[in-house]
Amino acid sequence: MRLRRCGSDAVLVEVSSLDEVAAVRAAVRAADLPQVAEVVPAARTVLVKAAPGGLGAVRELLDGLDLSAPAPAPAREVVLPVRYDGPDLELVAETAGLAVDEVVALHTGAAYEVAFCGFAPGFGYLTGLPEPLRQPRLDSPRTRVPAGSVAVAGEFTAAYPRATPGGWRLIGTTDAPLFDPGRDEPALLAPGDRVRFEAL
Repeated sequence: MRLRRCGSDAVLVEVSSLDEVAAVRAAVRAADLPQVAEVVPAARTVLVKAAPGGLGAVRELLDGLDLSAPAPAPAREVVLPVRYDGPDLELVAETAGLAVDEVVALHTGAAYEVAFCGFAPGFGYLTGLPEPLRQPRLDSPRTRVPAGSVAVAGEFTAAYPRATPGGWRLIGTTDAPLFDPGRDEPALLAPGDRVRFEAL
């Protein structure tokens, strides 16, 4: 673990895996330090922003952190209903050497966790994707992926909260409101949430 100062009141924690990102995020959340203003995980980093003058307590917590024993963290469960009608569903099945219904069974049968959010507001990168569904991005990204598209790429699965360009393989569609700026919490998914997909 490496700590890098970011401005006067934040530290960037660099780690080597998504598991270590989760361990840092969980430990900082579990410590419930009043000095912590925001925790922003990414693929191999966690940004911890402190209240003015509070960075010392954050650094003290991080300096003694054992990444091999993550702190237990309460998790909210979100169920996303999905129509498995994506234009790449047959491609994913063929690449995995499976029938389409087997792809659906694998995708809905797994337990996922939001590792981090990014790319677009409300876009959660979910870990826990079964190995046969871990496939590369498309050779040519689409200029427009419809909102609600459920997709896979590499070790992640996700649902697009709004229409954007993208190169992930699209396997389905959800009508879940993934991002609504009018809500108190605009993004439906947050790091640490548990997610299940349910076939319609």
